[in-house]
Amino acid sequence: MTLCPDGTPSSPPAGRALSRAVLRHTGGRCAALCAVSTAATAAGLLLPALLGHTLDLLLERVPAARWVGCCAGLVLLIALLEGCTGVLASTTDAAATAWLRRHATGHVLALGPRATARFGTGDLVARLVGGGTQAGTAPGAVAALLAALAGPVGGVVALGLIDPWLAAVFLAGAPILTLLLRAFTRDTSACAAEYQRVQGRIAESLAEAVGGFRTIRAAGAEDRETARVLAPLPELSRAGHRMWRVQGRAAAQAVTVAPLLNLGVLAVAGLLLTRHRLSVGEVLAASRYAALATGVGVLVGRLAALGRARAAMDRLAEVLAASAPGHGTRSLPPGPGRLELRGVTARRGSRTVLDGIDLIVPGGTTLAVVGRSGTGKSLLAELAGRLADPDAGEVLLDGVPLRELTHTELRRAVAYAFERPALLGTTIEDTIAFGLTSPSPADVRSAARAARADDFVRRLPDGYATRITDAPRSGGESQRLGLARAFAHGGRLLVLDDALSSLDTVTEHEIARSLLAPGPGPTRLLIAHRPTTAARADTVAWLDAGRIRAVGTHRALWEDAGYRAVFADGTETCG
Repeated sequence: MTLCPDGTPSSPPAGRALSRAVLRHTGGRCAALCAVSTAATAAGLLLPALLGHTLDLLLERVPAARWVGCCAGLVLLIALLEGCTGVLASTTDAAATAWLRRHATGHVLALGPRATARFGTGDLVARLVGGGTQAGTAPGAVAALLAALAGPVGGVVALGLIDPWLAAVFLAGAPILTLLLRAFTRDTSACAAEYQRVQGRIAESLAEAVGGFRTIRAAGAEDRETARVLAPLPELSRAGHRMWRVQGRAAAQAVTVAPLLNLGVLAVAGLLLTRHRLSVGEVLAASRYAALATGVGVLVGRLAALGRARAAMDRLAEVLAASAPGHGTRSLPPGPGRLELRGVTARRGSRTVLDGIDLIVPGGTTLAVVGRSGTGKSLLAELAGRLADPDAGEVLLDGVPLRELTHTELRRAVAYAFERPALLGTTIEDTIAFGLTSPSPADVRSAARAARADDFVRRLPDGYATRITDAPRSGGESQRLGLARAFAHGGRLLVLDDALSSLDTVTEHEIARSLLAPGPGPTRLLIAHRPTTAARADTVAWLDAGRIRAVGTHRALWEDAGYRAVFADGTETCG
């Protein structure tokens, strides 16, 4: 394993595997890029020989118009090939970046809450956006490096063809140059990884600050938060300077060796010229081939680009290495939506949030989950529909473990509404119908009416066709749209994770009365923070310190002073 000066590991196997996958995906473009860039290098290798031969002809006063024309044509061909190389490099980078982002985004969505819990929202965005762009340059960087290597290799071969002594002089010092470049490749990859890691920390802090901007402004803490977000800047600066020092040191060392090799080749060429073993044109060609063979500047640039791409690829590979939940092959049998948790234990880090939960919700009934803040209410809601998996125990729906259901069957059976719903889609109608394969306008409007959203949607300029970004909404109206989406989804199990918390009392009463009315319907699991909501549920599960303290009706539990305190202290609005 190679290390940055601060001990950061670089180039893990997962990053190399991802690099190979990207190369396979862009194989055709990459092969074309290699072919065109190598052809440009080959044409560049042919040019010194033509120039040398043309010079010899001119010195001998032999007509050389045809050779001069060949040199001019070759120069034009090189320009054309380099132009094509630029276009191919751009399209290859774009294709690789698009594939990486699509692949990584799909994996992050499959991970669900696990992704942000492990990496953080800001760091994830940095890895997928900036890191994805940088990692997408890897195939083009590899192709460019191969072409850049072809120059020195071809230069050495050409020196050997002119005279073996010229190649021998160059090869005598080549190992030193090779070692310098190898050390540079190792160090620049490791230091680029550290630089990108610090960038991710800044992005994570910025995302937190943007999400809490109202709290920050209300507290008058703008300057303090700015300082917090930018606190890693000195570390970022050190990482950047370290990266440039590595590149500068490598370039300086290589540039020190390269002129010595050039001088050695020219000295031997001059000696061979005096002995009439070389012509003036061949000495000219030898000088150009020696310069190509010591093309350190090009190699350093290519290696630096590849090192940065490898570092970004490693950071993306860390995300992709996180195992997404697998799904089974079973379907649900006919049933009312009976939900059962058997010995469920769930941890967050080293803390056990839910400990040995046993709970049964009969099909078609409503269970309200209450408890103080931090008792695991929201985590229990996540487990109920498999947005998260328990560390022990299992969750069953109509007798089938959720892990054994197909992804489609699971998502079709369970609908969610959240405290802060993410309203996705182009229009209001798209938002309510999000996730449905063939939604009908009638179903969308029926769900909106059930969520008491129809009135305010119709007051918008374009009604249900209003773009979601152009629709002014309060927090309660956003929650109503989230509820409408859950109602339109249908299914056997409806999970409301604090989805009524921003509603006014009257609206919550109307929705709860409609939602919890007796009669056929899905099984309902709701996180309740108002006693009136809990009172309408068939059963209440009282969570305390990660365990079920009691299960019963709201009326029966109300006799317990501890239960009444849950609603009295005002801290239970989030789980």
